[in-house]
Amino acid sequence: MEDSQLLRGVLEGSVLAVISRGEAYGYEILAELERCGFDNLQEGTLYPVLTRLEKKGLIICRKAKSPYGPIRKYYSISDDGKVYF
Repeated sequence: MEDSQLLRGVLEGSVLAVISRGEAYGYEILAELERCGFDNLQEGTLYPVLTRLEKKGLIICRKAKSPYGPIRKYYSISDDGKVYF
């Protein structure tokens, strides 16, 4: 298995783990993953993972106005995501 495939699988599971603790937006997820050892993880890596998980029906995305600026996307785990996780 290629390293990128392995990272993809580990990253998807890790993102689900973070979101399973409660609704979060991208930067919060990114910060938590970095605290867990995903050094130098970029937004350009995280957001495609979030998109894949949403397309698979494992997470739900809602948009809401942020008190600090533009609209944010908030992610939560779906019932299917709980079963998968």
